[in-house]
Amino acid sequence: MLPISKMAAAVQPSATLAAGAKARLLKSEGKTIFDFSLGEPDFNTPKHICDAGYKAMLDGHTHYTAASGIAELRGAIARWYKRTYGYEFSPEQVIVSNGAKHSLHNALASTVGPGDEVIIPTPYWVSYSDLVQMTGASYALVSTTEKNGFKMTPAQLKAAITPRSKLVMLNSPSNPTGIVYTRAELEALADVVLESNIGVISDEIYEQLVFGNAKATCFAMLRPKLAERTITISGVSKSYAMTGWRMGWAIAPLHVTKAMGNVQSQETSNPCSISQYATIAALDGDQTCVETMRVEFEKRRDLVCRRLNKLPGIRCPIPDGAFYAFFNVEAHFGKTLKGKPIKDSLTFCSAALETVHVNLVQGSAFGAEGYVRLSFATSVDQINKGIDRLAELVS
Repeated sequence: MLPISKMAAAVQPSATLAAGAKARLLKSEGKTIFDFSLGEPDFNTPKHICDAGYKAMLDGHTHYTAASGIAELRGAIARWYKRTYGYEFSPEQVIVSNGAKHSLHNALASTVGPGDEVIIPTPYWVSYSDLVQMTGASYALVSTTEKNGFKMTPAQLKAAITPRSKLVMLNSPSNPTGIVYTRAELEALADVVLESNIGVISDEIYEQLVFGNAKATCFAMLRPKLAERTITISGVSKSYAMTGWRMGWAIAPLHVTKAMGNVQSQETSNPCSISQYATIAALDGDQTCVETMRVEFEKRRDLVCRRLNKLPGIRCPIPDGAFYAFFNVEAHFGKTLKGKPIKDSLTFCSAALETVHVNLVQGSAFGAEGYVRLSFATSVDQINKGIDRLAELVS
């Protein structure tokens, strides 16, 4: 029998992808499933972006490119950040990868290894901890609570830093909670970072999907010299409905970008050439499509939270960004729902899928037992029907 490496054996399958796979299996058996498990916009990629991809094929841009991405796209990314945040950097500080998850992997693989530690506030996106472990480094979880808005405080960050600490991973707007740190809250964290020797990976993939008075902040811009300590991660998957195009990027100090480029050149070579040209059109083109989707997500957020908060034993904080509701179901622990004993968030989600065919993701996968994540990146009709089914379960 072929051996399995310690690294591969330690890595857990993505809980969100596993939930989606289970739902697809039930659908293949003819069951109607209300699937709220995946963080994927239900909109089609805007036409002008698709047209740019098609034109790239006709123009012969179907060959290898530079491993870190074409110069035209890295320039477009630099222009977008200058327009949006006033953040100026050279295109050489950008590396384009096969989605933001790949960018996160490259960033971690290029900066930490055995003996190092990465600080992760919880709740956190399911892949963070495994991506850290794959480098040989370890992670330290910092627990936040609903009472403090699921936000790590400067005191918590300071207390978590040890001689082994090399990085802290931040995510605002957040998956799974939808929280958005204020500028002042991030400035306070930035001051702790600058007082220490740690760096920051700032995952800003949901930055264009914020609601109400919330505003996204580019962490690297908050203090002088902070950009020298920060790797900014983003991409076009969420804001432009381009998940399948696999386009993400990292912005970092030049020596880090070069290291990441070397890693990527050996892993995958260049990201998809056609997708790169489509991404230029996304960033430089008409941005009306982004606002249209953002407004629709905000309407869905209001609908989901209003309806969930009317269900018995469920408490749903109002998210300020992304497209997730992260709601508390602890009141149902110890009960039997539809013949299923509920012990924790996993058994709650299993009962929801098996009995009323609603697919959710357990909070324990995000480091927050007692909660469940629902993605409202789906139609109003599906949301209403799915929550009707949830009402059957909890009533």
